[in-house]
Amino acid sequence: QVSAALREGRVGAGELCQRCLARVRGTGLLNAYISVAEDAALLEAEEAEKRYRRGQPLGVLDGIPVAVKDNFNTAGIETTCASNMLKGYISPYNATVVQKLLDQGAVLLGKTNLDEFAMGSGSTDGVFGPVRNPWSYSRQYKEKNPSKSHSENEDSEWVITGGSSGGSAAAISSFTCFAALGSDTGGSTRNPAAHCGVVGLKPTYGLISRHGLIPLVNSMDVPGILTRCVDDAAVVLGLLAGHDPKDSTTIQGAFKPFEIPDSIDVRKLCIGIPKEYHVPGLSSEIQALWSKATDLFKDAGAKVIEVSLPHTSYSIVCYHVLCTAEVASNMARFDGLEYGHRAAMKQSTESMYAATRREGFNDVVRGRILSGNYFLLKENYEKYFVKAQKVRRLIANDFVKVFGSGVDILLTPTTLSDAAPYVEFIKEDNRTRSAQDDILTQAANMAGLPAISVPAALSKRGLPLGLQFIGRSFQEKQLLTVAKWFEKQVKFPVIQLEDMKRHDCNVFQHQKSVS
Repeated sequence: QVSAALREGRVGAGELCQRCLARVRGTGLLNAYISVAEDAALLEAEEAEKRYRRGQPLGVLDGIPVAVKDNFNTAGIETTCASNMLKGYISPYNATVVQKLLDQGAVLLGKTNLDEFAMGSGSTDGVFGPVRNPWSYSRQYKEKNPSKSHSENEDSEWVITGGSSGGSAAAISSFTCFAALGSDTGGSTRNPAAHCGVVGLKPTYGLISRHGLIPLVNSMDVPGILTRCVDDAAVVLGLLAGHDPKDSTTIQGAFKPFEIPDSIDVRKLCIGIPKEYHVPGLSSEIQALWSKATDLFKDAGAKVIEVSLPHTSYSIVCYHVLCTAEVASNMARFDGLEYGHRAAMKQSTESMYAATRREGFNDVVRGRILSGNYFLLKENYEKYFVKAQKVRRLIANDFVKVFGSGVDILLTPTTLSDAAPYVEFIKEDNRTRSAQDDILTQAANMAGLPAISVPAALSKRGLPLGLQFIGRSFQEKQLLTVAKWFEKQVKFPVIQLEDMKRHDCNVFQHQKSVS
């Protein structure tokens, strides 16, 4: 819609950029952005406006404000991964996905907040502070949870965004931009999408280039797409997907962008309901919503069957072993020599390494490095790492068998419940939280399958609840078509944001305007 408005001259790219930047400033309390590239964004918008005047826009995204998670390299804009280790680091190149957005004329507003090095499920563990869920300041939430006082207690009632791409999800949910990039290793795009009431797409592994995405787990990382509707996710996917000579894991053939049809005959579909996803801790609200969605497909004539993914119960443990092993390998590059933080320790090279990593990484990152190196020790390698790889193959084969039996799409919850209040969320450690929050999402990463979270309803507390659709490899068109049909049926309400300025006490002073 906004692309059409730009083409028809109903709004200018410069005006649109100014509005979004004003929105970023007005929602600063959310802490969604680490860096705001105001000057560069206005210049990009000015160039887009000139192209529209000449009648030569670069494409659908020309002049559209977007945001990028701060673990994608961006030339000229700081890339920190929300860590002291990379504070002040400016990459000499753009990640492939960022370059593709810029080549289409997209206006990059800034870099969004996350858990340090994307290790977490709440966007609470980054060095720049936690991200606040925009729904904490919505009329829907306030009406269901009247504040007992207007003092500090009111400020402690805000809820988390989920993670680790919480900044990107909050940026979309609060209307500061129209599309945002996240990364998804075990659910880091879908989890915050569900908590923030937006669409979160994790494409098939290898469909979108990882070049320039600072790696967490190379064999599972996928750039994710966050938008306000399924159609927008399809548009962005069409522009980002395809082979990249700089990433050997991308598909070799060309990717054909597609439009999602407005109507679909769901009577031809077979929807699978995995019985193993009825996990302990699944809230009654999510169970009821899942059941209601199942009935929605049944009533429309789709075939709905219960299916089994028998190795699901092992997946979270398997994921932890493989994740930490790859983290230990990937984090070795941060030694204080080539880029990033360097400690002022001059006794020896080894002491400088140790001090740099102690000062640069938080406890969560250091803990995963220690775990990973333990699993990779010579005496443990076969017992843990190799065994976890074998279990991963069994998990992937479970999906192959189910999809081979005639099932088109799997329908599952995305999260166990609605978003937790921050004060409750931080009572548990990162390891425990991640194990709980990733349980419904990380199996799709282990199998390399496409998955999308679609907002489906509001909870009794007035917070978003999302459901997840998992599709066959490289069948994004079918997956998004079903997701769009579901989106049209549920008619998820638009967030009614209250003015945040009265809450804003300038708590977060780190946001920078960069040229």
